Amino acid sequence: QVQLVESGGGLVQAGDSLRLSCAASGLTFSRYYMGWFRQAPGKEREFVAATSQSGDNTYYADSVKGRFTISRDNAKYTLYLRMNSLKPDDTAVYSCAANYAGFVYNATAYDYWGQGTQVTVSS
Repeated sequence: QVQLVESGGGLVQAGDSLRLSCAASGLTFSRYYMGWFRQAPGKEREFVAATSQSGDNTYYADSVKGRFTISRDNAKYTLYLRMNSLKPDDTAVYSCAANYAGFVYNATAYDYWGQGTQVTVSS
């Protein structure tokens, strides 16, 4: 079975940094696009960032571009999201997801999802 397990969330102050990790198992990790999505209370899930199978291509939502960096370590079956200059609006549950086909901006294109990790940014 495929498992994606996020970690690294927590409570931080505005302007601080955090690194999320997503440990994958049960799939050929390097064959999948990987993405991060987030969902705040009362809001729809939104795309945050994604990366191609090799990690050579990255994609970001405008709201996080320049602040967040997505990366992956295929040897470790792990996806990362480095978040800098965090803002209260970044507060959400962050989930990682695996996507075989591409179309990384669309949540419906993803085949597998993790449970999410909470990120809370105080002002």
